Amino acid sequence: MPELNRRSFLRAAAVTGSLAVAGPFQGLLATSAAAAEDPGYGPLLTSIPDMRDGKVRLHVPAGFNYRSFSWAGDPLVSGGIVPARQDGMAAFDRARGRTRLVRNHEVNGNKAGGALPDCPPYDSAALGGTTTVEVFRTGSGARTWVSCSGTQNNCSGGQMPWGAWITAEETVNGPDVGPDFTGVSNAALTKPHGYIFEVPSWQEPDKVRARLPITQAGRFAHESVALDPNTGYLYETEDNFAFPSGFYRYKAPVDPRRTLTIRDGGTLEMLKVKGVHQADLWVGLKNGTTFDTEWVPIADPDPTMPAGTTNDQALVAVSSQGLALGAAKFSRLEGVTYGRGRLYFTSTQGGTPDERGPSGGFGIGYGQVWAYDPLREKLTMVYESPSKRTLDLPDNLTISPRGTVLLCEDGTVDNYLRGLTRDGRLFDFARNAIPGREGEEFAGATFGAIGRIAGGMTLFVNIQASAPNSFSFAIWGPWQNGPF
Repeated sequence: MPELNRRSFLRAAAVTGSLAVAGPFQGLLATSAAAAEDPGYGPLLTSIPDMRDGKVRLHVPAGFNYRSFSWAGDPLVSGGIVPARQDGMAAFDRARGRTRLVRNHEVNGNKAGGALPDCPPYDSAALGGTTTVEVFRTGSGARTWVSCSGTQNNCSGGQMPWGAWITAEETVNGPDVGPDFTGVSNAALTKPHGYIFEVPSWQEPDKVRARLPITQAGRFAHESVALDPNTGYLYETEDNFAFPSGFYRYKAPVDPRRTLTIRDGGTLEMLKVKGVHQADLWVGLKNGTTFDTEWVPIADPDPTMPAGTTNDQALVAVSSQGLALGAAKFSRLEGVTYGRGRLYFTSTQGGTPDERGPSGGFGIGYGQVWAYDPLREKLTMVYESPSKRTLDLPDNLTISPRGTVLLCEDGTVDNYLRGLTRDGRLFDFARNAIPGREGEEFAGATFGAIGRIAGGMTLFVNIQASAPNSFSFAIWGPWQNGPF
């Protein structure tokens, strides 16, 4: 960043108490950037087989088991096959030991009449959407059906306390903008994209209906959302790959805690660091650095795209409004979740490690984990990766009942599920050990069946890949031995 802006930025950090961390992660400042630690689960074992077919696909600690299920290409309940590229996901407990998962499929491209089957589509030419999977806690007996169709690049989203999943489109494609970064034409699309949609988990296969976008929550490259249960505000992350990303909040026109749904027609805002114009939060920061914040309004969250709008222009049509008012700049914001009074979210390429990080996209770091306290309006750098070996491009995240953050890596070589404890210890929980496919990302981590079954709970998580190599895992075992 320019030196003058950097000085004012660091002065603001000092003024706002950059060395004070309240609540969870109090031990961060005393924790050095060391290799992964063992919090009680023990080392990862290389010989534990997938209970689906006996093949080794994960390295997990002793006592844990896993099963893969609902693979791309498996049959859907009402015909057709399970689509690929499983991504964000939420778990909803059901009766008789079953869990219902609502799961994104990050599928790009378009084809006239190509929307996912057996569900009325939002856009008949868009190939993404969500599937709902009902499964036992050990991953057996999976039934899968389409629950949202005609959306595009469904990346992540968020679980709502009334039993719904908000699915988010990581794109601004549409018939009103030019080809995206892949060069694929948008000519076949019939509707604009870049929105969030609400998908009820309780819909049965024969009762699904078309989902409508919540347009005033913004048209941008959405990644994840999380609801603050104390205010009813919806917080949103933006993964604007080649440009600065923003952290947003949407205030629905009616409190969703009353309506048990997110209604359209509200207001959108973007986070700003007090006293700093366009604070560069993607640069290297010490763990525990804290900033006072405020929010700036987005006057036009669903802008009309004039003829000839390029995809790059459309990608910044919303964020540029906030930046003009001084909003903060992040690098590729991805997962966000609420827990213990804070919103935790990841900046996938944030930070400045000892060695230069990714060459593509906005940012050169290996990842950051942030926490936002909505009551005090303070933003804290929880953890910044010092190296690729320690934490490599964190993406989706969730939080366990005991307050440990679980991070899904989307790195370039080996990918891990890593835990970040409340006292600042980073540890390995699972490794993608699929032969020749170790670089495929983990996505959609979510805990289900909490406290109902002996042994505690099940962790459900996806491996995102092209067909036929994309699927979900159920992982269960002695959770009580460690911090999850």
